[in-house]
Amino acid sequence: MSQIHQLRERLRAAGAKPSHERRVLRLWVQALPQDSGRRVLDDFMPRQLRDALPQITAEFDGIARIASQHPGEDGSMRLLVQLADGQTCESVLLPRDGLCISSQIGCAVGCKFCMTGRDGLLRQMGSAEIVAQVALARTLRPVKKVVFMGMGEPAHNLANVMDAIDFLGTAGNIGHKNLVFSTVGDERVFERLPQGPVKPALALSLHSTRADVRADLLPRAPRISPDDLVEAGHQYARASGYPMQVQWTLLDGVNDTAEEVEGLVRLLKGRYAVLNMIPYNSVPDLPYRRPAWDKAAALARELHRKGVLTKLRQSAGQDVDAGCGQLRARSLPTTSVVRVIPGSRDPGVQAR
Repeated sequence: MSQIHQLRERLRAAGAKPSHERRVLRLWVQALPQDSGRRVLDDFMPRQLRDALPQITAEFDGIARIASQHPGEDGSMRLLVQLADGQTCESVLLPRDGLCISSQIGCAVGCKFCMTGRDGLLRQMGSAEIVAQVALARTLRPVKKVVFMGMGEPAHNLANVMDAIDFLGTAGNIGHKNLVFSTVGDERVFERLPQGPVKPALALSLHSTRADVRADLLPRAPRISPDDLVEAGHQYARASGYPMQVQWTLLDGVNDTAEEVEGLVRLLKGRYAVLNMIPYNSVPDLPYRRPAWDKAAALARELHRKGVLTKLRQSAGQDVDAGCGQLRARSLPTTSVVRVIPGSRDPGVQAR
């Protein structure tokens, strides 16, 4: 039973009818007081539920809390979120009402340019823990777009992530195209995404058009070829009506070559897709570096000229350890035992 279903069961046990349940959950995820709205609680809710509301609200608050806030000069804000068992994850408030959230504690993919997976996968996040990141962020500022691009690979926690997406696209009042499911590529994703009542936009973490380079950068990603991955994403984009986002963490001297440019033109020209190029946020102790901005801009212009819709994005929060996993790693006790398994991904903030 998912965590969100458990919340529903808790409300029903307290006497909530479907309309009461929807109201309580909607106000929670929208970070509004339970006495908000035009309806007076005494007239609308049964007494048993009204009496239970303070305890239920405390239970919602206990799912997660903001442990620390780290504002960036660009308007972003990285949040360290502590869960009920003491584990922590990261969310990032982005400029223009966006939020990047986590779906796992740690990650099993093993991307070499990020810190998230250096402890490996510690545990899955429940659907209510995923949604709670949105509720917490909304106590600070509006959230109109949610991207699943933080800690973890959403495809490895598919049931909980899709439960959270369905909830955010209904009670959470977030447009379906503004819910973005990011993945390194897993066949289960392309089977599952079209089936739900809420069909999110899709982002593919590509990073190289060469199978050998991609396998080196993402050593535990499924061995689906870049060609097959882009084709599957393109088919879902056409079916959903939202363009596929192709995430490309720009690594100096690794995937900013003429060969990769030609590969991107071959794979993406004429596709229902946009290429998001995100210069790398450097991570201490990792060998990858951020290319010069002029070099990155020239690369984006060249791709535009050759027929690939390309957006060169300024990595958010470079001054607040915006690489995914850095804030969490910094917060852990220095005596922690670290299993050194190379990291994960973080597009909208660092890039995935």
